[in-house]
Amino acid sequence: MKKVLLAAVFLVGFGFSNAQEVKAGADPMQDKDLMTWYHKDFATTKVYGVNTENAYKFLESKGLKPKTVLVGVLDSGVQVDHPGLVKNIWTNPNEVPNNGKDDDGNGYVDDIHGWNFIGGKNGDIDIDNMEVTRVVAKYKSVFEGDDSTKNKANQAKMPEEFAMYMKAKDLFTKKSMEAKQGFKTYSMINEAIPVMVKLLNGKPLTPENVAAIKPADQREAMAVQVLTQVAQSPEFKGKSAAEFEKAMSGQIKEALDYFGPQEKQYNLDYDPRKEIVGDNYDDYSEKNYGNNHYEGPDAEHGTHVAGIIAGLPNGKEIQYGVASKVAKIMSVRTVPNGDERDKDVANAIRYAVDNGAKVLNMSFGKPVSPGKNVVWDAFKYAQDKGVLLVKAAGNENEDVAEHLAYPTNFKNVTDEKPFVNNVLVVGASTNKNDALRASFSNFNKKMVNVFAPGEEIYSTVPHSEYKYLQGTSMASPVVAGAAAVLLAYMPNLTPAQIIESLVKSSNASTANQFGDFSEAGGVIDLKKAAEYAYTNFYNGKAGSSKKAEKSVKKTVKK
Repeated sequence: MKKVLLAAVFLVGFGFSNAQEVKAGADPMQDKDLMTWYHKDFATTKVYGVNTENAYKFLESKGLKPKTVLVGVLDSGVQVDHPGLVKNIWTNPNEVPNNGKDDDGNGYVDDIHGWNFIGGKNGDIDIDNMEVTRVVAKYKSVFEGDDSTKNKANQAKMPEEFAMYMKAKDLFTKKSMEAKQGFKTYSMINEAIPVMVKLLNGKPLTPENVAAIKPADQREAMAVQVLTQVAQSPEFKGKSAAEFEKAMSGQIKEALDYFGPQEKQYNLDYDPRKEIVGDNYDDYSEKNYGNNHYEGPDAEHGTHVAGIIAGLPNGKEIQYGVASKVAKIMSVRTVPNGDERDKDVANAIRYAVDNGAKVLNMSFGKPVSPGKNVVWDAFKYAQDKGVLLVKAAGNENEDVAEHLAYPTNFKNVTDEKPFVNNVLVVGASTNKNDALRASFSNFNKKMVNVFAPGEEIYSTVPHSEYKYLQGTSMASPVVAGAAAVLLAYMPNLTPAQIIESLVKSSNASTANQFGDFSEAGGVIDLKKAAEYAYTNFYNGKAGSSKKAEKSVKKTVKK
């Protein structure tokens, strides 16, 4: 669920976004407080963190001894030897490393730290299509071919597929145009950076200095227009020309890295699947494909997610994950630079469940899902095995009841309840109490369960480095980590009980309608959730709970 959220220039009218605004004059890479803000205790700091340390203190005060919880990270891949992660990476105890054999008989050879469902003997998929592209490519000739009579017959015969096709076609047309315009615009800005630096003439970037510039031609006029907007941002204001050049180049590179691949993602003729993975993609029953490349070509997203769940302090780096004391990470590579495929999602869920994961983090989503029934079957499989699925709500600033983000635990938006009880959907919150919902976060009172910190989140990234990222992709692993902590100390908890504990104990807020954006109406508080679960569900016996025990007694009496 990658999304560009940068303090740079927007496409229309060169508007400005402060999506990564930081304190004026502060260097976020040196700000220890900012690096760990999402762990804070709201009661004492008035910052909506998740109260990590006090949760551990409470659980340990009850004499509880934690059991290691395996968390499956279904994502773009994980740098399993990252210094901040390596001690908390799962190792398959039943597999002999690199002997070319399937020692544990699970169908996957040398799956030491997990599996990669988007790779094969010919390498690994990096860029893949968006799902709307795949749908348009598959059904265009079926519903809008040369024979209008046959088109109408197919539309009548396959109404669900036709509705999906029309939705996908609309999104494909809109998004592909935005992609082309985005790449063109940011390329122009990138080319203008040297001109901007020259126009500053060694002076710091301030609105006053920019206003004094007299452009000599159209190219310089555009550069001044961009400088005028950028000079308003706390992230750039007051920087020297050299500092501006470095920061601006980094921001624009991020945008180009986002828009560049979209030339392939929205190309109807592009399909790397057959050549690289080599499976029969239309055969949803097929599961034994892929390879054991846990990292893949671009593991930034997945490595960041893994660090939020179970990162450990490393050297001078103080970053640590919510479940760093109790969790191990299983890397299940499922998400390319593009949209995940339903077959891979279903197989990834089953693989993680079958190999012992009790919590799965799923920081991905898409607007259409041709194989949603296969994914829903996997959801049910995980529920039957007592496994919690934690899913990001999405980054489109939309009501998910109006704009579905698959995979969803509601088969129909009109359903009163989800069809399974083991899926926890997470929106992203900020450290700003007057703007608690992150501007990009999706929301819905019924279909989003909780919010958790998801803006300015510092965590591990490839090449053994660290970085701030944001999105509901970051909020979801905060909650997955919280769930792992509860389960480590109280292994009898069911997914439904974990969900209830986190929802019922969240720190509520009514500022700017925040209470209407999720079922909880607030941001999770791990300590309060631990207290709630301990009081209502835990009785010291694995596999049972107080409520379950009462239910059994009533049944016996009857």
